[in-house]
Amino acid sequence: MNILVVDDERSIRDGFKRTLDKAYPHMNVMTAESCQEAIRVLLSERIHILLLDIMMPAMDGLELLAALRESHLSTKVVIISAHSKFAYAQEALRLGVKDYVVKPVGKEPLIKIISMLENEWIEEMRDLSEKDLIHLNLNYLREAVFRRWVRGLDIGRFDLSRFVESHPRFHLVFVQLETNQDISLKHFVIENVLSEWFEMNGNGFIVSLEGNILVGVVTLREDTGICAFEEGARTHLDQCLKVPYQMVVSRLLSDFHSIPDEIKNLQLNGFAALKKDAPASKNDETINIALQYIRGHFQDTLSLEKVASIVYLNPIYFSQLFKQKTGIGYKDYVTQLRMERAKELLANRGLRVTDVARLIGYDDLRHFTQVFRKNYHCTPTEYRNELT
Repeated sequence: MNILVVDDERSIRDGFKRTLDKAYPHMNVMTAESCQEAIRVLLSERIHILLLDIMMPAMDGLELLAALRESHLSTKVVIISAHSKFAYAQEALRLGVKDYVVKPVGKEPLIKIISMLENEWIEEMRDLSEKDLIHLNLNYLREAVFRRWVRGLDIGRFDLSRFVESHPRFHLVFVQLETNQDISLKHFVIENVLSEWFEMNGNGFIVSLEGNILVGVVTLREDTGICAFEEGARTHLDQCLKVPYQMVVSRLLSDFHSIPDEIKNLQLNGFAALKKDAPASKNDETINIALQYIRGHFQDTLSLEKVASIVYLNPIYFSQLFKQKTGIGYKDYVTQLRMERAKELLANRGLRVTDVARLIGYDDLRHFTQVFRKNYHCTPTEYRNELT
């Protein structure tokens, strides 16, 4: 069995490792000082038991738990934390941890916890039939082989017929990150989110290619439309992924052996249309739709996230495209529309300044006055008086 200890305090990591190495010499005990390092281990090793601290820099243990919830269901997690707050324990239990232990933890309790989890794992393995185990291992193997195959690397005599049988008609899902920071963490999140979404709507898998690129294969149920599937995939990614990304879903395909060529076409053509300097690009059309909507609703509570969702884009990516198209940021653009309309309404002396503020989306007169002064160096009342 493989055990991973994740804690930002070296003395605790090393102490746990010494205790477990001595008590369970047949086990492989690994350590990580951060969640990012833990993810790299989880991506490369099969971890049976995860001993996890909560409060760590950059990414905490609960965030890691949420990220691996779907792809590492068989990993047995124990939270070992100095924080005894009920809210932490409640959230950890909701995310499926086996136990929540408050530091400091003595040697005997630690050994007892591992013994209990080992026995639990042995019982589960007994319940799994040989056929189930072979199927589980083959899935891991097939995905590794698929990754090599689409990259044009040799796969020896491996038979792709199982892939072909599972996906007679399918779509490719192609995701490209717009960042080079913490790539392994972002890949981990995408694989988990989309794997769950694939399972909810059919069957499929997604794998990381080189760099910032991932590709998935999904066969949808007959009652699932591709537009709803793509919209849902983007919504789920937007909730979990806080960096800009691009996603392309292919047309319906039926030749599994054409996938390497389809991926090349997506790389060459699918994302080319999304580049800012592409003529008559899809993104230009998308931003035009967003602008039309904003002009009709700028007096409402209109967040960037809401408008981005209307045109099915990641909010961060939408913000970048919006500024490229208009030359100013989203918030400044909405403010500009409101101020221009305010000047028009102030010319109507039948409206009170309070009414003008409310009609352009400001319930707080003081805030409206501050914004107006910042843009025109005078108050709304002073502006109105200058009109006469």
